[in-house]
Amino acid sequence: MSESISISPNISFDQALEKSGKLVEMIANGDLSESQIEEIVSLLVASVNGSRSFFANYLTTDYDFANTPSPAILKALRSSSTIVSDILVKNLAMSTASALTHQRNGDLEQSAGSLIVQQRTLNLLSLLKLPESGEKISSLALTIKNGTGDYQGFLERWGYDTEQKEAIAKALVDVIMGI
Repeated sequence: MSESISISPNISFDQALEKSGKLVEMIANGDLSESQIEEIVSLLVASVNGSRSFFANYLTTDYDFANTPSPAILKALRSSSTIVSDILVKNLAMSTASALTHQRNGDLEQSAGSLIVQQRTLNLLSLLKLPESGEKISSLALTIKNGTGDYQGFLERWGYDTEQKEAIAKALVDVIMGI
C-alpha cells in the first residue's frame, strides 16, 4: 500500500533510491493499484532526488513493464514536468554516452543495458510530449553545437568527448523526430 512507501519532500537521494527500488518491486508483483502507483510516483518526481532515483530504478529494471509505461506512471511524470524533463534529457545523454563507452571497452552486455535505458528514455520523452522537454533538448543540442550553454557544466562534469557528444546530438534529433 502507499502507506508502506512514504515520501518526504526533503527525501535524500539514497532514501529515494531505496524507496524507488521497493516501488519497482511492488509494481512488478502487482501489489499496487494504478492510483497508488500514480500517487507514489508523483511524490517521488516532485523533487530532483526523488526523480533521479525513480528513473535510476525504473529505466534500469529487468522488468518489461518499464518498456510500456502505464497511464498512471505517465500521469505522475507529467505532474512535475520541469524536473522530469531535465532528468530525462540528462538520462538520454548519459545512457547514449555510456553505451558508446561500454562498446569501446568491449563490454557489450553493459552497452546493451545502456541502450535499453536510452530506448526507454526516448520512449518516455515521446509519450510524455512535455513542452519543457523540447526546450531542454534544444538547449542541450545548442550547448553541444556551440561548446557553451545551459548544459556545459553537465557535459564537462561527465567529461564527454567529441564522439560521445555527436552520439548525444543524434539521439536528441531522434527524440525531436518522435515528439
